[in-house]
Amino acid sequence: MALNLEKQLTFYGAYHDNSVNVAIHMVCVPLILFSFFTLGANTGTLIPLPNAITIPHLDLNLGTLAALAWGGLYVLLEPVAGTILAFICLGAAALGNAALFWNPTLTNQTAIAVHIVCWLFQFVGHGAFEGRAPALLDNLVQAVFLAPLFVWLEFLFKFGYRRELQGRVEKAVKVEIAKFRSRKTAGEAKNGKAQ
Repeated sequence: MALNLEKQLTFYGAYHDNSVNVAIHMVCVPLILFSFFTLGANTGTLIPLPNAITIPHLDLNLGTLAALAWGGLYVLLEPVAGTILAFICLGAAALGNAALFWNPTLTNQTAIAVHIVCWLFQFVGHGAFEGRAPALLDNLVQAVFLAPLFVWLEFLFKFGYRRELQGRVEKAVKVEIAKFRSRKTAGEAKNGKAQ
C-alpha cells in the first residue's frame, strides 16, 4: 500500500459513490474500529511499561497498539486531519480500556454486538445501494486501514477542508467508476453471448 493519499482515497472512493452507502459507512466504520480497539484490549498488557510513563487507560494491549498503528498511518498519509484522527483513535482505545476495567462482560457484549451489526449494515449498503462488492474483497488490508480515514475526510470535506484534494479525488473516482461499469457491461455482454 503506497502512502499516496490521493491514490488511496481514489481506490476507496470508487467503491463508495452512493450517498446512502456513504452515510452507512460514516456511522459504521468508526464504530467497527472503536469496537475492535475495545475487543483488542482483552489481550491485557502485551508490552509492560514502568508506571511513570504509562498513560492511564492506555496500557499497551492489542487495542492500544492497533490505535497507535492506525493513527500513525493516518499521520503519514495526511498530517493535519490524520493527527486529529490519531488522537481520536487513542481516545477510543482509552475509553474501551476504561470500560473493560469497570464492566468487562457488558463492554465485551456491547462491542461484539456493535461490531457485527455494523459489518452487516455495511454489506447491506454495498449490496442494496452501491451495487458493488466492498473494497475489502479486492484489497482487505488497504480497505481496513483506509476506511476510517476516508470517512473522516468525507466528514471534513463537508466543512470545506482541502477542497482542491476533494475535487481531484472526486474526478479520479468518477474515472474509476466509469472503468468499473465498462468492465461490468463488457462482462455481462460476454456472458450473455456465451449462453
